[in-house]
Amino acid sequence: MAPAESTSDLHVEVVHCPRPGVTDRVTVTLPAGATVADALRASGLPARHALASEGLRLGVWCRTRDVAWPLRDRDRVEIYRPLAVDPKEARRQRYQRHKERYARG
Repeated sequence: MAPAESTSDLHVEVVHCPRPGVTDRVTVTLPAGATVADALRASGLPARHALASEGLRLGVWCRTRDVAWPLRDRDRVEIYRPLAVDPKEARRQRYQRHKERYARG
């Protein structure tokens, strides 16, 4: 028989998208008072080792947070990867391709 979970346990989801179209999602159970760092350690995701070296940022429910941020039950910890292209530059490139395509007619 499995041990009963304490009512103060936190159920947290840790999500990381290492590249477009790929999502790593892990649900972990943590004791009350756990932080973002605790969730990353418990998740076992390889991205947790590269946080500082790759410039990855962290967040909880789409808001940037520090590793010491305390978690609540059913929080979603997100590991953000750096953008490959600046969004403004991507729009300029799409517009240029669109303009060239319709100029040829």
